[in-house]
Amino acid sequence: MSLATRIAALRRKKRESLNDVAQAVGVSKAHIWQLERGEASNPSMALVRRLADHFGVTVASLAGEDIDAPDTDPELARMFRQASELDPQDRDVIDDMIQSFLKRRKAKAGDAGA
Repeated sequence: MSLATRIAALRRKKRESLNDVAQAVGVSKAHIWQLERGEASNPSMALVRRLADHFGVTVASLAGEDIDAPDTDPELARMFRQASELDPQDRDVIDDMIQSFLKRRKAKAGDAGA
């Protein structure tokens, strides 16, 4: 689940309007709308913290980095647990591989949009 999806789901769960959330965290209604649609890239850490506080969740949970969250893919959780047992050098290799895959995916997406 993406940050955008999490924000929208949490807002709906609290039965709040875009304006309610915007006022609570000190941004415009349009900015919350953009965040929920995934159109606002790289929100500030301060805003992410304010959103997490407002919704009563951790920053890790809001950002999708909570391995114990109910919506975590079990396969990814398993891989995370296994990776935590590796030496730092082995983790660096895995990180390099992941970054390479993401870079290739981004390049393919760019080619598809051209």
